[in-house]
Amino acid sequence: MEESILFTSGKIGPLTLRNRTIRAAAFESMAPGNAPSELLYNYHKSVAAGGIGMTTLAYAAVTQSGLSFERQLWLRPEIIPGLRRITDAIHKEGAAASIQMGHCGNMSHKSICGCTPISASSGFNIYSPTIVRGMKQSEIAAIAKAYGEAVRLAKEAGMDAVEIHAGHGYLISQFLSPYTNHRKDEYGGSLENRMRFMKMCMDEVMKAAGSDTAVLVKINMRDGFNGGMEIEESLDVARTLQNECGAHALILSGGFVSKAPMYVMRGAMPLKTLTYYMPTGWLPLGVKIGGHFMIPSVPFKEAYFLEDALKFRKALNLPLVYVGGLISRKKIDEVLDYGFEFVSMARALINDPAFVNHMKEDKHARCDCGHSNYCIGRMYSIEMACHKHVQNLPEKLIKEIEQLENK
Repeated sequence: MEESILFTSGKIGPLTLRNRTIRAAAFESMAPGNAPSELLYNYHKSVAAGGIGMTTLAYAAVTQSGLSFERQLWLRPEIIPGLRRITDAIHKEGAAASIQMGHCGNMSHKSICGCTPISASSGFNIYSPTIVRGMKQSEIAAIAKAYGEAVRLAKEAGMDAVEIHAGHGYLISQFLSPYTNHRKDEYGGSLENRMRFMKMCMDEVMKAAGSDTAVLVKINMRDGFNGGMEIEESLDVARTLQNECGAHALILSGGFVSKAPMYVMRGAMPLKTLTYYMPTGWLPLGVKIGGHFMIPSVPFKEAYFLEDALKFRKALNLPLVYVGGLISRKKIDEVLDYGFEFVSMARALINDPAFVNHMKEDKHARCDCGHSNYCIGRMYSIEMACHKHVQNLPEKLIKEIEQLENK
């Protein structure tokens, strides 16, 4: 094995990171009132102190209509001082700060986003459940402009980088995927047309980013089900982002929250945990009855996206960030040896915010995440946390965690 580049500096556009690690933009659920909280501040400060190259605040909506959770950031002028406090703390620890931004499209409900959810095409979202309205052309241009405005706000908040979410079945992904885009105008049909909205958003993003802000884009390599985007089309999307849109780096992911959620994260959804933290009503009852069908398990293995990601590494020459199932120094070094410039992690850093420092001290370091996905089950209702950091767990949740971790 070649000498590891893990603890060497690396560049993303105008930005240099102290090492090759990035805290992935996993939703923290730490923004009650859609604004940063003390919990969000403490968590990202701890990850920065734990040695990360760059930590990413997750999933900030570019407009109110883009919110899918009550405890999710919404980028607007009122929250900039709170975000600035977080970026200052991250910088003080020697790390860079990034914020993921996007629009959830059909993955919402009027009670959260303040309107009938919008998407590339009209339809019905069984997960909310709610009617969804296809966007008018005038709205498409307005949302693209909102991405640019969100980048300007992120810069004001002291962010070194922005991450544009173009995957996982959120709005840009809903335009890209033939599964959700049934439009008959110039935004639907051919891949060229389905990419039009993404290119409009990226045009606004790159103008706002200027010469001093790094721009990363998270994309799907596959949607993860029949009838969705597959590798060949996704490679064309990646080439467009590289050659036409000017993205500084791509984050290679996969999965569709409304259709194949565990394809993104792997393992099983802990349904007892999910329903335990939900507010009372018919939804937890529905999940108890049909959850195994709605959220099917997908087996976890280390570096589960690597085989697909290597096809993108071969086809592209811009910096690529590998994400998906990294829990050991050995596998991280292996991924970097394949030519990926950066690695991105989420669950490993929920389990151990100082995991990067531990890898620096020990070449055999491995975090002890057992992939029960308790953190994800809990995330939809209250703040994300590893069960190992939670006291007084109910016995039924302890049993579920043990059962899933000992499979």
